[in-house]
Amino acid sequence: MDADTTGLFHAGSKERKISPPEVLQRFNSEPAPSYQLGFGDEITLEIWGHPELSAKHQVGPDGRITLPVIGSIQITGLTREEAASAVVNAYSNYYSNLSATVRVDRYTSNRIFVLGRVSNPGALFFDRSPTLLEAITRAGSLPVGGMGAEKAALTRCAIFRGRDQVAWIDLKALLNGGNLSLNLQLRRDDVVYIPDADDQLIYVLGEVKTPGALHLTPDMSLLDALARSGGPTDDAAKSKIHLIRPSRELNREIALDHLLEPDPNLNIALEEGDILYVPKRNIGRVGYVLQRLGTISGLVVVSGALAK
Repeated sequence: MDADTTGLFHAGSKERKISPPEVLQRFNSEPAPSYQLGFGDEITLEIWGHPELSAKHQVGPDGRITLPVIGSIQITGLTREEAASAVVNAYSNYYSNLSATVRVDRYTSNRIFVLGRVSNPGALFFDRSPTLLEAITRAGSLPVGGMGAEKAALTRCAIFRGRDQVAWIDLKALLNGGNLSLNLQLRRDDVVYIPDADDQLIYVLGEVKTPGALHLTPDMSLLDALARSGGPTDDAAKSKIHLIRPSRELNREIALDHLLEPDPNLNIALEEGDILYVPKRNIGRVGYVLQRLGTISGLVVVSGALAK
């Protein structure tokens, strides 16, 4: 998958930029999916004319529910209608002409994370794909009064999607109602991040356990950032970690094993705007292209070309 960190940085200055329209359009281009069942959802399965087969279930950590006669069946990733059809098919060797319905009694898997300067940061649960404004509102909006509100960055917020997609939103324009096209449709497990106005951020993306933005602290090193992101996943290419410094058009490939050696020169101190990208294993080439989007905006695009 390509790394899509378009529009995160302004070359050669501290000015914070929002993502250009084409990036926001890509975030909104996919149609909102029907709700897909997931771990923890509580459902009622009703099979008409067969009360002995009808019951309430909670989807287990393995994505399965256990049914009479046939045992467990996988239903995560299915819509209600698809799950009902899967149940009918599973019973087809034992019963004929069954009709089943699935009702979701409690939604727990359609999560959106809202972090940063909101009153109630954390995971929020929805029965459908919410918009950015709906998620911020559910999180208690921005803090009111005191130092928190004075520091809150009313100018921008980030949406992190998957392991390598980021979009920065002009939050002020959205909250003032001036540009409702910025009210993007969120997807399951999106992370909405609202930083303080004076935050200095770096980005850890790719095959780490919790990809996203991190507050840059004094003397933060590459190892520190990897550790705070949960470390590389089992699928990570640990020998091909990329440190990308857009302000200097720098892209350096580093092996994790070398970082763990007692050589202080390898554990590089990070700078504001740095990206650490950890690619997947079995990818033979990781090519990054740094290019400017016009002389007016001065935006730096960081795009990935990953080929087997």
